[in-house]
Amino acid sequence: MNLFFYFLVFLFGLSVGSFLNCIIYRLHSGKSFLRGRSFCPRCQHLLGWKDLVPLFSFFLLKGRCRYCHQKISRQYPLVELATSILFVLFFEVRPLAEVGPLIIIACFLIIIFVYDLKHYIIPDKVIYPAIGITLIYHLLRSDLHWRSDLVILSAFGAAAFFLIIVLISGGKWMGVGDIKLVFFMGLLLGWPNILVALFFSFLIGAIIGLGLIVAGKKTLKSEVPFGPFLVTGTFIALFLGQPIIDWYLNLFT
Repeated sequence: MNLFFYFLVFLFGLSVGSFLNCIIYRLHSGKSFLRGRSFCPRCQHLLGWKDLVPLFSFFLLKGRCRYCHQKISRQYPLVELATSILFVLFFEVRPLAEVGPLIIIACFLIIIFVYDLKHYIIPDKVIYPAIGITLIYHLLRSDLHWRSDLVILSAFGAAAFFLIIVLISGGKWMGVGDIKLVFFMGLLLGWPNILVALFFSFLIGAIIGLGLIVAGKKTLKSEVPFGPFLVTGTFIALFLGQPIIDWYLNLFT
């Protein structure tokens, strides 16, 4: 029964991931993601149900549009698969009462990851609702009475740290969108998990940045979106934050 349940969660995640791809595309194009049928972004041909089966259609069509035969971006199956895996992990490692709000928050994080990676911006239409839902999530938690101060301090502390970076660099190292994103992260993770998220964000960002420079794809002056690294750090903290903190503290005992 557990395997069947997780299989259903996985399928649900694929469907949600397909919807997130629609949101990401239509956010940039300015079209409503609540109305209108899906279409190929290359030839604009309306898609049938056989073209829209999450993950499976991509492989059945060999990664090409059925109508214009142009390549379909790998973003689509990757987002669908990542969403499914994250949903399964939330059901596996988090208390059931937290899963609903967390998978909604995860959807916002996935949109931010992809949108910033593609367009180098974190849209206000995404980050502000994410902050609002996170506040509601905390209000519904029974342990808020002793965590509220730490949550608020984590949010404003992380935002202040990034604001200093933005001011020092004149916006070259970080953007205003990153300030809003780390404020959201602080609200979501609280203290000390926000430290875990930021540590891994900078670590992964440094490793990938150096790798791109060595590969000749970027230079020291190239712009690299930091949002995807912050989102990755957030997921690491959500799933592994406490074990990492416990391991670190045990080094000194």
